[in-house]
Amino acid sequence: METSAPIALFILLLLSIETAAARSGLYYTRTRGTCTPRYWSNRVEEWPRMVPQTSTVRKVFGSGVSDRYRLDLTLLESTARNEEDNAFGRLVKQASAALLNSYARQGFPYSPWQVKTMVIESLVSEEAAANLAQRLFIVNRDCN
Repeated sequence: METSAPIALFILLLLSIETAAARSGLYYTRTRGTCTPRYWSNRVEEWPRMVPQTSTVRKVFGSGVSDRYRLDLTLLESTARNEEDNAFGRLVKQASAALLNSYARQGFPYSPWQVKTMVIESLVSEEAAANLAQRLFIVNRDCN
């Protein structure tokens, strides 16, 4: 009977180590979500100097966006938008995050120039805006 107590303690020790190892990956190594519009709108990280939070969408993406967005709409406001039923609203939200990522994330698949060009080209129709918004949603979501 005396030998069963150390064996039981050993088994409990192994179980606790296994449980802690399984949890540590979930709580401490998860890095997804650091490129999403929500991440940038929460101001967790300093924004790139090239695009301050107070920059207007018009100034960053060009005067061509004036027909679709308020003249005073800032990048910070655009990352916090909640217009899931509006293709142009989704576009400005995802494009603003993609632009920030292009400056701040090494290895992001698009350069700032490419993001800006794609946005201007997609303003021609709701379908083009929706397609680009979806593409940018995917790269923003998958970026680290």
